[in-house]
Amino acid sequence: MTINEPVYAAMLVLALIAIGEVVSIITRARVPMLLIAILGFLIFIWTGIFPADIVDTSSFSTMGTLLTGPLVVHLGTLIPLTLMAKQYRAVLIALGGSLVALLFVLPIITMLFGYETAVAGTGPLVGGIVAFIVTSEALNGSGFEYLVAIPALVLAVHKLFGLPVASMLLRKYALILRNKWDQTDSSSYIAAAAEVPLHGAAVVSAPKKRKKYEFNTANILLFKLFVGASLGTVLGELTGISGTIWCLFIGVLGTKVNFYNENIMDKAKASSIAVLGTIFIVIASMSKVSLTQFLHFIPQVVTIIIIGEIGILVGGFIVSKLVKWHPYKGMSLALTAMFGFPADYILCQEVSRSVGRTEEEENRLLNELSPPMLIGGFTTVTVASVLIASILVKTLS
Repeated sequence: MTINEPVYAAMLVLALIAIGEVVSIITRARVPMLLIAILGFLIFIWTGIFPADIVDTSSFSTMGTLLTGPLVVHLGTLIPLTLMAKQYRAVLIALGGSLVALLFVLPIITMLFGYETAVAGTGPLVGGIVAFIVTSEALNGSGFEYLVAIPALVLAVHKLFGLPVASMLLRKYALILRNKWDQTDSSSYIAAAAEVPLHGAAVVSAPKKRKKYEFNTANILLFKLFVGASLGTVLGELTGISGTIWCLFIGVLGTKVNFYNENIMDKAKASSIAVLGTIFIVIASMSKVSLTQFLHFIPQVVTIIIIGEIGILVGGFIVSKLVKWHPYKGMSLALTAMFGFPADYILCQEVSRSVGRTEEEENRLLNELSPPMLIGGFTTVTVASVLIASILVKTLS
């Protein structure tokens, strides 16, 4: 067996994900699956057990790239417009966390390691790949090529710090929700029981009229998702606004005008493979981090991440109090700046699965947790971090 074969490469990376899934289930999401998968991947890459291009060889990351747009459109179908209007608090909390992190990192890191190092780490700290690209290009153009490893390492490693804390906070909030529902639902059950027909009389509903034709097949639904993703990509190129944001908006609007079904990708039987593909993309982002690089810049990178995470938590807590949201909810939302999509959605799935005692309760938790987490992640990773990085790099001489 050689790892040059795509099927073997995919199987080995899937083994790490499966192990992470088992650990997540056993620990009830206290240890996120993604964290285990990423740590295992790094160890195997550094020890030479896995080749650095194993994810590319598997071709799964290509599938993830292909399905990311349709998956974001699908996520838009989970967020009704009425709910979007209510998520302004999520936007404020996400922005508050990122801005306070900026206020913490810039002066402290400048004092310890220099201003250039602070700029190199700040953008990727509260963002994703676009913020990294903006920062690295500016460092190369300004003669600070030797610092490019810092944003790369921050981008690769900061999710390892953000995910466990966000998982813990989100799980605590999910338990609070579940206990609250228990109290509410028990009284609702008693009231509903009083209305049950006596003597075992059954309420018979009229049979539904069957449609002559059913066009919502898996293939047609998937095609509609790709139409939305393609349109979002075109709009992104024309406007300069992230195509991901357009895809989310298209999903929301398409559901409003009944072009898309709610939860469309699940109905197309494609959501599992799409999420799995995006997990491969996240893991692949770690493949270029060498052990030598990691060790050399550990003091700078770890300090930037820890101070930044403290700033995000402080900002999330303050704004949560101001907008009257539970701090557990607000701080976990603010931390999406450190891992973004798809990790934020995967985390919501893990927590919902571990806390929900029934499939209905699991879905109810997912519907409650995922909209603000997704909105928060999109706010920071696709908008705020790019603006922060773009402004900061212009201050480099």
